[in-house]
Amino acid sequence: MTSVYSTGAVVIPDNPPVPKGYHLLIVMPKVDEKTKGGILLPGEVKSREDVASIVGKVISVGDTCYPETDPRFASGPWCQEGDWVMVSKYAGHRFEYDGVEMRVMNDDSILAVVDDPTKVSRATA
Repeated sequence: MTSVYSTGAVVIPDNPPVPKGYHLLIVMPKVDEKTKGGILLPGEVKSREDVASIVGKVISVGDTCYPETDPRFASGPWCQEGDWVMVSKYAGHRFEYDGVEMRVMNDDSILAVVDDPTKVSRATA
């Protein structure tokens, strides 16, 4: 499947929730109505893609994320505010705030940092 994500569809609401401790606040992009290849996505498929999103933008980092004393983060933080990141589908606490889909996730739930989220798509069987 070609990517269904659009960087232009990311909205950051005013005064979003502030993550605490080792949590990150991530905005999930809206899934486009059609793929890059021009295939129109039925509403059911679009909804399923929204729920199973695997890429998002970090908009806030909790105050104890990526402690230097934790050996897992010896090489430094895995991501920072403004990064596009890959996460496991269905990962984190999913919610809407002011109509924007967000997730609160643990700092060690980040799988990768990506430069261009529009190049990311879930593999199909």
